[in-house]
Amino acid sequence: MSTAVVVEGPGEHRLTSHEPRQPGAGEALVRVHAVGICGSDREVYQGNRPKGYVRYPLTPGHEWSGTVEAVGAGVPDSLTGRKVVGEGFRNCQVCDRCHAGETTLCTDGYEETGFTQPGAMAATLTLPARLLHALPDDADLTAAALLEPAACIAAAAIKANARPGERVAVVGTGTLGMFAVQFLKAGSPAELLVVGTRRDREALSRRFGATDFRTRDQELPGDFDVVIETAGSASAARTSAALLRRGGRLVLTGIPAPGAEGLDPTDLVVRQLEVHTVFGAPPDAWAHTVRVFAAGLLDPSPLITHELPLAEFSQAIDLVGSGDPKVGKVLLHP
Repeated sequence: MSTAVVVEGPGEHRLTSHEPRQPGAGEALVRVHAVGICGSDREVYQGNRPKGYVRYPLTPGHEWSGTVEAVGAGVPDSLTGRKVVGEGFRNCQVCDRCHAGETTLCTDGYEETGFTQPGAMAATLTLPARLLHALPDDADLTAAALLEPAACIAAAAIKANARPGERVAVVGTGTLGMFAVQFLKAGSPAELLVVGTRRDREALSRRFGATDFRTRDQELPGDFDVVIETAGSASAARTSAALLRRGGRLVLTGIPAPGAEGLDPTDLVVRQLEVHTVFGAPPDAWAHTVRVFAAGLLDPSPLITHELPLAEFSQAIDLVGSGDPKVGKVLLHP
């Protein structure tokens, strides 16, 4: 029997039988191979995701990979049988931001797979086919389940616009930080510094292309062209700004706790820093991610430390929140 996870409300979940929903016009039915868990899934389960950004009861799961089993009217038959990943934001496609390709800024309101719409912690997922990105036939679907967080960092890399030979840095050594290292490495930097709080991430950082690794309490240089921040704290944002040369480019991807003291506007203006922010990933970032992954320049596999069956959802949530440095990316397999 096929199953799905349903979170009824904060702290309450059950495993339920799952019937695939046949695709309507413009939709595709995907057989889910793997689904990742991130901090926002834990927020959904604990009930501390902001109002309007979750709708209970809910099947979570916004980081996933799978294979197309069927398509609805108006969708190319050639998509059937393809390995795919998919965008989460359910944009309207009609507003000016959507027409500009900025789908994460859709003015029609927030809808996202796994938060307000059924997600991938189920045997199948039915969604608009326009959100799918096809993978090469030989793609590793387990690794591909991590392409959603990678796409968010691809959006940051596109905004950073690092040119070959520039000096670049990443602040934060979690999953997003390790993706940032790989995207920046692919652009042939002169130097690639990683700054984190945990020394145990140095080996992986260097494996992915870092030329230097320092913890935040060490002396840090201040002459980088580009810095991508992935740690999600106000102090990380300040560290990131301090690493930049005058006129340098900063991309913030983390979301600090409300009320945290952030960047100094005087410093930003006097040093003429260019500041960008990222929330989610628009289609061009997804397409870039899939290309880089297909070219072998992006390897999510070393970040995966745990793979569990769907029935062990609560254990997986506990692992993600344990704070154990040995816990990396946790995947569930329907």
